Amino acid sequence: MPLQVTDITPASHLNPVGNAVLVVVDIQGGGQPSSFGSDKPGYMSGRPERNAKAVDLVAAFRAKGAPVVFIQEVHKPSLIDIGRELDGAEGVHCVEGDPRTELHPGLEPLADEYLIRKRRYSAFFGSELDIVLKGFGAQTVVLIGGMTDVCIHYTAVDAHQLGYHFRTVSDMVIGSSQKAHDAALRAMRYLQRDALVSLDSVHDWLATLSTGTDVTSAQEPS
Repeated sequence: MPLQVTDITPASHLNPVGNAVLVVVDIQGGGQPSSFGSDKPGYMSGRPERNAKAVDLVAAFRAKGAPVVFIQEVHKPSLIDIGRELDGAEGVHCVEGDPRTELHPGLEPLADEYLIRKRRYSAFFGSELDIVLKGFGAQTVVLIGGMTDVCIHYTAVDAHQLGYHFRTVSDMVIGSSQKAHDAALRAMRYLQRDALVSLDSVHDWLATLSTGTDVTSAQEPS
């Protein structure tokens, strides 16, 4: 019988391996009141609360000198770069020039931070994310954003296959439905037993770092 993952309780400790980088995945909408399906029946609630906590978490990483990378899904109006994404449940989304495609207010990258614009669900596919993470000497990626069952899941899978440890902050990701959210968390925990963590555990880990610490100088990339 294959292993069945039923417990998706997040760990109370982050316990990153080596250097950790916060990867903020597709927290977009540009502050618009309704975007990316959040007004449709069945979609998980809590997006505004999560977004506000994301702004605070990014600020906490910056205060400790811990790196943050921002991910934004963007497609040209011609949709020449959207591939097979319209073959499934989604309609046209994340079109360049649409205010809803912009990052959530307060999550704009600083001058020395990376914004990676992607054309597929995985933040790694066809992007420079792996190069950037290697530059930081990262071994662990901390994932927040959405959607749990789409871009978070596929990014976590690619992180795993590229040899990274990943930590999905389960109360900082939102799925296309509660059922899909839970199923994606189970799938991620199937890949890595330590995959799921809580927001409190991330803040507790940050509290152990000295203010202004350059956490990327701790060790060379593996």
